[in-house]
Amino acid sequence: MDPLRVYWRQGCSSCVKVKEYLASLGVDFESIDVGVRPQAMDELRAMGVRTVPVVARGRDYVFAQALEDVSRFIGREFHADRLPPSVLMEKWLRVLAAAQRHVLQIPSERLPERATPGRDRSIRDLAYHIYKIPEAFLDALEHGNEDLAAGYNALPPAEVKSVEQIRAYGEKVSARLRAWWASLPDKSCRQTVKTYYGARPLHELLERCTWHSAQHARQIISVLEGFGIAADGALTAGDYAGLPMPAGLWE
Repeated sequence: MDPLRVYWRQGCSSCVKVKEYLASLGVDFESIDVGVRPQAMDELRAMGVRTVPVVARGRDYVFAQALEDVSRFIGREFHADRLPPSVLMEKWLRVLAAAQRHVLQIPSERLPERATPGRDRSIRDLAYHIYKIPEAFLDALEHGNEDLAAGYNALPPAEVKSVEQIRAYGEKVSARLRAWWASLPDKSCRQTVKTYYGARPLHELLERCTWHSAQHARQIISVLEGFGIAADGALTAGDYAGLPMPAGLWE
């Protein structure tokens, strides 16, 4: 049998998660950081793939955003005990509010500095990315935009250069998320959402986007700590409780 390969990049939340998951199962795999080995992206493109994380064996592969899919791919069972949708939404909005406080603490002149070890992602891009996640989530639900990865990773407009502009964008997206939730008729989230990696239960996608934003908000707190700045009202273990976040921060 061909060896299992995991294609990933530094600072990618889902990449950290899938590697930790496979390691917890005792599954051996070849770890391929596409940031260190750019030719690996050519291998993925040859398979028709444009984004990571991906788990592959030979020419067969699965997108690794959902551990359920990875589990089926490797022949393992998967059990998820998700928080109720209402609790996830409460936590997500709390994370987004905290990230708005924290971005204002970043010295604006330091926004262009690299945030992610081993990856060309600036502090500006990382802070903005926290809110691109709920925006892409809402665009998938309200406008049928299935390419979540493209939405998540869209860079800030060139005119966004200050922490105040990033905070304002975060508040705008948060308000849109609150309005969506208030108007959602079925808050059980049993409906499905079309994405580039298949139709997903809304409850699953809501959980994934919540912890995705939380992981990057956690990284911003780490950036502040590196500057010797204590985060204003830092997120706590209680805020993260019940979210399937990776243990690792960057990789």
